[in-house]
Amino acid sequence: MATITKAPARTVTGEVNYLGSMDVRPEFFSEKYHLNNLNLVPTRVEIEDFRGRENETSIEREGFQLVPHPTAVRDFKDSAEVARVYVPEIQELIARLTGAPKVVVTGAVLRWGEREEHPEMVNSRPGRFVHVDYSRGSFNDFAGMHLTDDPEREKWLAGRYAAYNVWRVLSPPPQDIPLGVVDARSASYDDVVEGDAVIDATGRPEFRFGSSIYQYRPRHRWAYFSNMTRDEALVFKAFDSDLGRVQGCPHSAFNDPSCPPDAVPRSSVEIRAYCYWG
Repeated sequence: MATITKAPARTVTGEVNYLGSMDVRPEFFSEKYHLNNLNLVPTRVEIEDFRGRENETSIEREGFQLVPHPTAVRDFKDSAEVARVYVPEIQELIARLTGAPKVVVTGAVLRWGEREEHPEMVNSRPGRFVHVDYSRGSFNDFAGMHLTDDPEREKWLAGRYAAYNVWRVLSPPPQDIPLGVVDARSASYDDVVEGDAVIDATGRPEFRFGSSIYQYRPRHRWAYFSNMTRDEALVFKAFDSDLGRVQGCPHSAFNDPSCPPDAVPRSSVEIRAYCYWG
Protein backbone atom coordinates (compact mmCIF):
# COMPACT_ATOMS: atom_id res chain seq x y z
CA MET A 1 0.00 0.00 0.00
CA ALA A 2 1.34 3.41 -0.96
CA THR A 3 2.24 5.74 1.89
CA ILE A 4 0.56 9.12 1.78
CA THR A 5 2.91 11.83 2.95
CA LYS A 6 1.64 15.12 4.28
CA ALA A 7 3.13 18.26 2.78
CA PRO A 8 5.17 20.27 5.28
CA ALA A 9 3.32 23.18 6.82
CA ARG A 10 4.11 26.60 5.37
CA THR A 11 5.49 29.00 7.95
CA VAL A 12 6.75 32.56 7.97
CA THR A 13 9.02 34.23 10.48
CA GLY A 14 7.32 37.28 11.93
CA GLU A 15 8.11 39.72 14.69
CA VAL A 16 5.66 40.30 17.52
CA ASN A 17 5.96 42.33 20.71
CA TYR A 18 5.76 40.55 24.02
CA LEU A 19 5.72 42.30 27.38
CA GLY A 20 8.99 42.44 29.26
CA SER A 21 9.41 42.81 33.02
CA MET A 22 7.76 45.84 34.62
CA ASP A 23 7.55 47.23 38.16
CA VAL A 24 4.28 49.08 37.54
CA ARG A 25 0.92 48.18 36.03
CA PRO A 26 1.06 48.44 32.21
CA GLU A 27 -1.33 50.77 30.40
CA PHE A 28 -1.94 51.65 26.77
CA PHE A 29 -4.08 54.25 25.01
CA SER A 30 -6.19 54.04 21.87
CA GLU A 31 -5.33 57.60 20.75
CA LYS A 32 -2.56 59.13 22.88
CA TYR A 33 -0.38 56.09 22.31
CA HIS A 34 2.74 58.15 23.09
CA LEU A 35 1.58 57.85 26.73
CA ASN A 36 1.73 54.04 26.65
CA ASN A 37 3.55 52.49 29.56
CA LEU A 38 4.61 49.16 28.08
CA ASN A 39 7.99 47.47 28.10
CA LEU A 40 7.68 45.73 24.76
CA VAL A 41 10.25 43.18 23.60
CA PRO A 42 10.30 42.51 19.81
CA THR A 43 10.47 38.74 19.37
CA ARG A 44 10.84 36.68 16.20
CA VAL A 45 8.45 33.71 16.06
CA GLU A 46 7.54 31.06 13.53
CA ILE A 47 3.94 31.55 12.38
CA GLU A 48 2.20 28.64 10.69
CA ASP A 49 -0.03 29.39 7.72
CA PHE A 50 -3.30 27.44 7.93
CA ARG A 51 -4.56 28.53 4.52
CA GLY A 52 -5.92 25.40 2.86
CA ARG A 53 -6.19 23.68 6.25
CA GLU A 54 -9.13 25.65 7.61
CA ASN A 55 -10.86 22.52 8.92
CA GLU A 56 -7.90 21.68 11.18
CA THR A 57 -8.76 24.24 13.88
CA SER A 58 -11.82 24.94 16.01
CA ILE A 59 -12.91 27.54 18.54
CA GLU A 60 -13.29 24.96 21.30
CA ARG A 61 -9.92 23.25 20.73
CA GLU A 62 -7.28 25.71 19.49
CA GLY A 63 -9.46 28.71 20.33
CA PHE A 64 -9.74 30.02 16.75
CA GLN A 65 -11.48 29.13 13.51
CA LEU A 66 -11.75 30.63 10.02
CA VAL A 67 -15.25 30.34 8.56
CA PRO A 68 -16.87 31.37 5.26
CA HIS A 69 -19.12 34.33 6.05
CA PRO A 70 -20.16 36.76 3.31
CA THR A 71 -21.50 40.09 4.54
CA ALA A 72 -24.13 42.35 2.99
CA VAL A 73 -22.51 45.49 4.44
CA ARG A 74 -21.52 47.93 1.68
CA ASP A 75 -19.81 50.63 3.74
CA PHE A 76 -18.27 49.74 7.09
CA LYS A 77 -17.70 53.43 7.84
CA ASP A 78 -21.48 53.85 7.94
CA SER A 79 -22.21 53.09 11.61
CA ALA A 80 -25.96 52.95 10.99
CA GLU A 81 -25.52 50.31 8.29
CA VAL A 82 -23.16 48.34 10.51
CA ALA A 83 -25.71 48.37 13.34
CA ARG A 84 -28.57 47.46 11.00
CA VAL A 85 -26.81 44.78 8.93
CA TYR A 86 -23.53 43.60 10.44
CA VAL A 87 -24.55 43.21 14.08
CA PRO A 88 -27.41 40.79 13.20
CA GLU A 89 -25.08 38.92 10.80
CA ILE A 90 -22.57 38.38 13.61
CA GLN A 91 -25.29 37.45 16.10
CA GLU A 92 -26.46 34.72 13.73
CA LEU A 93 -22.91 33.52 13.03
CA ILE A 94 -21.88 33.26 16.68
CA ALA A 95 -25.16 31.63 17.72
CA ARG A 96 -24.68 29.05 14.97
CA LEU A 97 -21.04 28.33 15.88
CA THR A 98 -21.57 28.13 19.64
CA GLY A 99 -25.17 27.05 20.07
CA ALA A 100 -25.67 29.84 22.61
CA PRO A 101 -29.32 30.84 23.10
CA LYS A 102 -28.37 34.46 23.81
CA VAL A 103 -25.73 36.48 21.93
CA VAL A 104 -24.92 40.16 22.53
CA VAL A 105 -22.77 41.88 19.89
CA THR A 106 -20.83 45.07 20.63
CA GLY A 107 -19.82 47.92 18.29
CA ALA A 108 -17.45 47.35 15.38
CA VAL A 109 -13.89 48.73 15.24
CA LEU A 110 -12.18 49.62 11.93
CA ARG A 111 -8.39 49.39 11.69
CA TRP A 112 -5.75 50.12 9.08
CA GLY A 113 -2.06 49.37 8.71
CA GLU A 114 0.33 52.20 9.47
CA ARG A 115 0.79 53.00 5.77
CA GLU A 116 -2.78 54.35 5.70
CA GLU A 117 -3.58 56.60 8.65
CA HIS A 118 -7.17 57.43 9.58
CA PRO A 119 -7.01 60.01 12.40
CA GLU A 120 -10.76 60.59 12.20
CA MET A 121 -11.42 57.07 13.51
CA VAL A 122 -11.08 55.85 17.10
CA ASN A 123 -8.70 52.97 17.90
CA SER A 124 -7.74 52.65 14.23
CA ARG A 125 -4.18 51.27 14.50
CA PRO A 126 -3.36 47.56 14.35
CA GLY A 127 -2.71 45.86 17.68
CA ARG A 128 1.05 45.45 17.81
CA PHE A 129 1.57 43.45 20.99
CA VAL A 130 0.46 40.03 22.16
CA HIS A 131 -2.75 40.31 24.14
CA VAL A 132 -6.28 39.20 24.88
CA ASP A 133 -8.74 42.09 24.93
CA TYR A 134 -9.96 41.60 28.51
CA SER A 135 -8.62 40.66 31.90
CA ARG A 136 -10.51 37.99 33.79
CA GLY A 137 -12.10 40.71 35.91
CA SER A 138 -13.15 42.95 33.03
CA PHE A 139 -14.50 39.93 31.14
CA ASN A 140 -16.85 39.25 34.03
CA ASP A 141 -17.71 42.96 34.37
CA PHE A 142 -18.61 43.27 30.67
CA ALA A 143 -20.72 40.11 30.88
CA GLY A 144 -22.93 41.92 33.35
CA MET A 145 -22.83 45.31 31.63
CA HIS A 146 -24.10 43.83 28.37
CA LEU A 147 -27.21 42.58 30.19
CA THR A 148 -28.09 45.78 32.05
CA ASP A 149 -31.59 46.00 30.53
CA ASP A 150 -32.28 42.26 30.32
CA PRO A 151 -35.01 41.13 32.75
CA GLU A 152 -33.37 37.67 32.84
CA ARG A 153 -29.94 39.10 33.65
CA GLU A 154 -29.40 37.02 36.80
CA LYS A 155 -30.36 33.82 35.03
CA TRP A 156 -27.86 34.39 32.23
CA LEU A 157 -25.06 35.34 34.62
CA ALA A 158 -25.71 32.29 36.79
CA GLY A 159 -24.87 30.03 33.85
CA ARG A 160 -21.95 29.78 31.47
CA TYR A 161 -20.91 32.78 29.39
CA ALA A 162 -18.01 33.45 27.00
CA ALA A 163 -16.56 36.26 24.88
CA TYR A 164 -15.45 36.02 21.24
CA ASN A 165 -13.72 38.24 18.69
CA VAL A 166 -14.65 38.25 15.01
CA TRP A 167 -11.99 39.67 12.66
CA ARG A 168 -12.55 40.36 8.94
CA VAL A 169 -10.25 41.90 6.34
CA LEU A 170 -11.69 44.57 4.06
CA SER A 171 -8.61 44.94 1.82
CA PRO A 172 -7.91 42.46 -0.99
CA PRO A 173 -5.33 39.71 -0.57
CA PRO A 174 -2.50 39.48 0.14
CA GLN A 175 -2.45 41.22 3.51
CA ASP A 176 0.77 42.98 4.49
CA ILE A 177 -0.22 43.00 8.18
CA PRO A 178 -2.30 39.91 8.96
CA LEU A 179 -3.48 38.89 12.39
CA GLY A 180 -1.52 36.17 14.13
CA VAL A 181 -3.19 34.03 16.80
CA VAL A 182 -1.75 31.67 19.38
CA ASP A 183 -3.11 28.16 19.80
CA ALA A 184 -4.86 28.61 23.15
CA ARG A 185 -3.68 25.18 24.30
CA SER A 186 -0.08 26.42 24.16
CA ALA A 187 -0.81 29.49 26.31
CA SER A 188 -1.62 29.87 29.98
CA TYR A 189 -2.92 32.62 32.22
CA ASP A 190 0.42 32.30 34.00
CA ASP A 191 1.87 34.01 30.89
CA VAL A 192 -0.28 37.11 31.52
CA VAL A 193 0.43 40.47 33.09
CA GLU A 194 -2.80 42.39 33.59
CA GLY A 195 -2.83 46.00 32.42
CA ASP A 196 -5.25 48.78 31.56
CA ALA A 197 -6.64 49.52 28.11
CA VAL A 198 -7.62 53.19 27.86
CA ILE A 199 -10.11 54.37 25.23
CA ASP A 200 -9.47 58.11 25.07
CA ALA A 201 -11.51 59.32 22.11
CA THR A 202 -11.57 63.10 21.67
CA GLY A 203 -14.68 64.68 23.18
CA ARG A 204 -15.71 61.59 25.13
CA PRO A 205 -15.04 60.52 28.72
CA GLU A 206 -11.97 58.32 29.14
CA PHE A 207 -12.86 54.65 29.55
CA ARG A 208 -10.53 52.11 31.19
CA PHE A 209 -10.78 48.36 31.52
CA GLY A 210 -8.48 45.46 32.30
CA SER A 211 -6.57 43.72 29.52
CA SER A 212 -4.31 40.64 29.37
CA ILE A 213 -0.80 41.27 28.01
CA TYR A 214 1.40 38.26 27.35
CA GLN A 215 5.00 37.52 28.19
CA TYR A 216 7.08 35.35 25.86
CA ARG A 217 7.00 31.61 26.23
CA PRO A 218 8.79 29.29 23.76
CA ARG A 219 5.81 26.91 23.84
CA HIS A 220 3.45 29.44 22.20
CA ARG A 221 2.33 28.04 18.85
CA TRP A 222 1.52 30.82 16.36
CA ALA A 223 -0.84 30.60 13.38
CA TYR A 224 -2.45 32.79 10.73
CA PHE A 225 -4.47 32.55 7.53
CA SER A 226 -2.83 34.12 4.49
CA ASN A 227 -4.78 35.80 1.69
CA MET A 228 -7.97 36.34 3.62
CA THR A 229 -10.98 37.74 1.77
CA ARG A 230 -13.90 39.91 2.75
CA ASP A 231 -16.16 36.85 2.69
CA GLU A 232 -14.34 35.12 5.55
CA ALA A 233 -14.38 35.67 9.31
CA LEU A 234 -11.70 34.69 11.81
CA VAL A 235 -13.46 33.87 15.08
CA PHE A 236 -11.46 33.40 18.27
CA LYS A 237 -12.25 33.14 21.95
CA ALA A 238 -11.30 35.71 24.59
CA PHE A 239 -12.53 34.13 27.85
CA ASP A 240 -14.96 31.52 29.13
CA SER A 241 -16.58 31.40 32.56
CA ASP A 242 -16.22 27.61 32.40
CA LEU A 243 -12.57 27.19 33.40
CA GLY A 244 -12.62 23.63 32.09
CA ARG A 245 -12.97 24.94 28.53
CA VAL A 246 -10.38 26.59 26.30
CA GLN A 247 -9.66 30.12 27.44
CA GLY A 248 -7.97 33.17 25.90
CA CYS A 249 -6.55 33.12 22.38
CA PRO A 250 -3.62 35.62 22.41
CA HIS A 251 -3.19 37.57 19.19
CA SER A 252 -1.16 40.31 17.53
CA ALA A 253 -0.75 41.97 14.17
CA PHE A 254 2.55 41.27 12.40
CA ASN A 255 4.28 42.14 9.14
CA ASP A 256 4.11 39.19 6.73
CA PRO A 257 7.58 39.01 5.15
CA SER A 258 6.18 37.00 2.23
CA CYS A 259 3.80 39.80 1.19
CA PRO A 260 4.84 41.97 -1.80
CA PRO A 261 5.80 45.51 -0.75
CA ASP A 262 3.26 47.07 -3.12
CA ALA A 263 0.27 45.22 -1.62
CA VAL A 264 -2.74 47.33 -0.67
CA PRO A 265 -2.42 48.34 3.01
CA ARG A 266 -4.44 46.07 5.24
CA SER A 267 -7.78 47.32 6.44
CA SER A 268 -10.01 45.28 8.72
CA VAL A 269 -13.05 45.31 10.95
CA GLU A 270 -13.37 43.56 14.27
CA ILE A 271 -16.38 43.08 16.45
CA ARG A 272 -16.92 41.27 19.74
CA ALA A 273 -19.71 39.05 21.01
CA TYR A 274 -20.77 37.70 24.39
CA CYS A 275 -22.59 34.38 24.56
CA TYR A 276 -24.81 33.20 27.42
CA TRP A 277 -26.15 29.73 28.01
CA GLY A 278 -28.18 30.26 31.21
